[in-house]
Amino acid sequence: MARAEQKRPRKERKENADRRRRQLLDAACRSILVHGLAKTTLATVASEADLSQGVAAFYFKSKAGLLTEALRDLYQRYEDHWTKALDQAGVEPAERLRALIRADFHPDACGAMVLPLWYAFWGELRSQQEYDEVAGHFEARRRETLCAIWQDLLAGQGTLSAVQMAEWMETLTDGYWQRLHLAPDSLSPEEAERAAWACLVRLAPDLLDHDA
Repeated sequence: MARAEQKRPRKERKENADRRRRQLLDAACRSILVHGLAKTTLATVASEADLSQGVAAFYFKSKAGLLTEALRDLYQRYEDHWTKALDQAGVEPAERLRALIRADFHPDACGAMVLPLWYAFWGELRSQQEYDEVAGHFEARRRETLCAIWQDLLAGQGTLSAVQMAEWMETLTDGYWQRLHLAPDSLSPEEAERAAWACLVRLAPDLLDHDA
């Protein structure tokens, strides 16, 4: 019992710290949407979070540190989203690809409050090594997953075919995300999802039997 009593404060401190970090990361996203990436600072984030700038500096040290963690969090939430879709899909490769397409055009992945964040950070990948490293880490796992699914579907056609299909699938998503971001009135996420899937079906007719 005594040991449990001693451990409780440490656990509570960690829970409080996790809540503060979450509060600041969410505030960073709101600040980017309002002020843009360049004009987001520890001060703007602290203001959005209704906390002091000192608290923001305590947890993230600098603007660069905070924004890097905000990007990592954005990628992590996206990865959690599409891996959950895979977990809930069937075992057939086509069903899993269909689940990923649905997930990619869900509001959690490309909603009006999310797409501007992606493009704000992607515009800085070449000039910010930390951003590039974060993106590379998550995108490599995504690419590996897609290649494995396509390899199962295109058995006997070679690894190159699976790699190409995975790249084309990601290019479709990227293209429709860009259109949704730049011209949202010209296309709905549901239309983009259907169009992306129709293209994949044309590229791989084996998917026709699983079209839904």
